[in-house]
Amino acid sequence: MDIDTPMDTAPMSMAPLGTARTGATILCCNCGAPIDGTASTGALCYDCIKSTVDISQGIQREGTLHFCKDCDRWLLPPASWVTALPESRELLSLCLKRLRNLGKVRITDAKFIWTEPHSRRIKVKVTVQDSVGDGVLLQQSFEVVFVVASQQCRECAKSYTANVWRASVQVRQKVTHKRTFLLLEQLILKHQAHRDTINIKEEKDGIDFYFAQKNQADAFISFLKSVVPINMKESRHLISSDTHTGNKSYKYSTSVEIVPICRDDLVALPLKLAKQIGNISPLVICHRVGTAINLLDPNTLQTADISADVYWRNPFSPLAGTPELVEFIVMDIEPTGQRKGKWLLSEAIIARASDLGSNDRTYFARTHFGNLLHAGDSVLGYLLTGTNFNSSALDAIEDSKTYGSRIPDVVLVKKHYPNRRKNKKRNWKLKRMAKDEGDLLPKPADQERMDAEYEMFLRDVEEDEELRAALALYKNSKKRKPQDPDAMSVAETDMTMGDEEDGPKVNMDELLDDFDELDIQDKEEA
Repeated sequence: MDIDTPMDTAPMSMAPLGTARTGATILCCNCGAPIDGTASTGALCYDCIKSTVDISQGIQREGTLHFCKDCDRWLLPPASWVTALPESRELLSLCLKRLRNLGKVRITDAKFIWTEPHSRRIKVKVTVQDSVGDGVLLQQSFEVVFVVASQQCRECAKSYTANVWRASVQVRQKVTHKRTFLLLEQLILKHQAHRDTINIKEEKDGIDFYFAQKNQADAFISFLKSVVPINMKESRHLISSDTHTGNKSYKYSTSVEIVPICRDDLVALPLKLAKQIGNISPLVICHRVGTAINLLDPNTLQTADISADVYWRNPFSPLAGTPELVEFIVMDIEPTGQRKGKWLLSEAIIARASDLGSNDRTYFARTHFGNLLHAGDSVLGYLLTGTNFNSSALDAIEDSKTYGSRIPDVVLVKKHYPNRRKNKKRNWKLKRMAKDEGDLLPKPADQERMDAEYEMFLRDVEEDEELRAALALYKNSKKRKPQDPDAMSVAETDMTMGDEEDGPKVNMDELLDDFDELDIQDKEEA
């Protein structure tokens, strides 16, 4: 080393070992905190940026939601109506779509803030993120208040306006009772087939369904074809026409007639038709009505089906219906051993209930539900001996050499439970469809008949498991609570015990919870 060379002539660019280069540091112009001067955020620190910069600027803090009280739907502009429950994801999505300029930032969280239900206000807390400058990511939260305004949707407005329907379905059945319509009503409610109707009006022999569009009526007719055998006729009526463009507007009406054969009816088939469907006995009972008429010969357990097309090519009427059923008492019963599915063919000695104590006349009958009967049970059936039915089909059967000698004295239909009370409090219930009765307000006598038919339908539901499986049964929260046996009289105790012992019951496992009609009074009593 030369002694004439000074020690401080080393290059200035060389830094001592073990030291790192640092950027320029400046002070925040607002609070004086040291910050990196090379950042592009200006002369503000991160805390001052959060307090002075508003990334949610331009996003509205107030809005209006339109709600239809009739159908419980919300307006999604411009003209769509959607269904959304309170504080649901669908309603939250609808609220966020109504906010302008929300797409300029990134949404990280959104949730409802509780408000008084009667305040007609919905509050939503929204959290957003956005970048400011170079690498500075800000996150802010703000509240939006929506005012719930009532507005009637177009479909509900049409339902309260006359002559706005474009398609109608007139369902009819030429019978003296409403049992088929009671079953059809429950099937419609379970499958929500009436959701597109703008009005449902009850008529003398059936029900009219009105729709705003023809395709909605076509879908309803397709549903009817899948549950009951029907025959339909279409017609249309010209409303208006444009001679310049050739456009025409029509109203469409469809007349739907249900086969007038109901469950438990006694049917006398034409001899030719009986041979065509499997050479079944022409005197049968209808044990079920679905897409076809299901017939059963109680003497042989032979079954046959008649489709709607086959029936309407050669229509016939039932020989007798459920109002003509007669109560019998089983004196003795013996199974034959022949079984088919749930049916057991048995031979029974029966006597008419009204003849007990007056005469000793008995009848011999074969029955298909022998597995349910014991000596002393009550059954319902049709008494053929000494009864004038005034039927040409039955006269042809009696004159036939093949079937004339096979006509039984009594045709048994189903088991009867005489100890079951008419005002029985059930643990289940069925929903009813809201219908416009119009001028057809029932008279007191008609109301009693309708109540009796509905009670008979409820008993059919209790007795038939297959029928219950096709319907929607709900828990009855208004069912009377069991009383203390010590506080009841002897007559009430016997009636309650008989009601519990006699008659089939519906298991609670088969019932659905009714969330639409919550009984608050029952909750308070509990």
